[in-house]
Amino acid sequence: MKVFIDECIDWRFARSITGHEAKTARQMGWSSIKNGELLALVAQQFDVFLTVDRNLSFQQHLPAVAIAVIVLRARSNRLADLQPLVPELISQIPLAKVGAVTYVGV
Repeated sequence: MKVFIDECIDWRFARSITGHEAKTARQMGWSSIKNGELLALVAQQFDVFLTVDRNLSFQQHLPAVAIAVIVLRARSNRLADLQPLVPELISQIPLAKVGAVTYVGV
């Protein structure tokens, strides 16, 4: 599956997402685009939008967007705090539902 990694996640995290094609906001040249427009762009080219932004589902009407959203829940968005979530994330990517949020972590 194609996974888009939001700019609030360290770009190095993409290396951990094995078995899927992962691209960062920076790689796509979309670093300065805000969430509403960004979600629409991402939905055209990706299957999953990966973020740590817990407020995304309150700020955007996700059922109207044709993409699955996965929110990583960790102590911080530091790479060291996100790395332990990789096994659960890898297992949840194929199960994530379009127009809904899947939470990974505590």
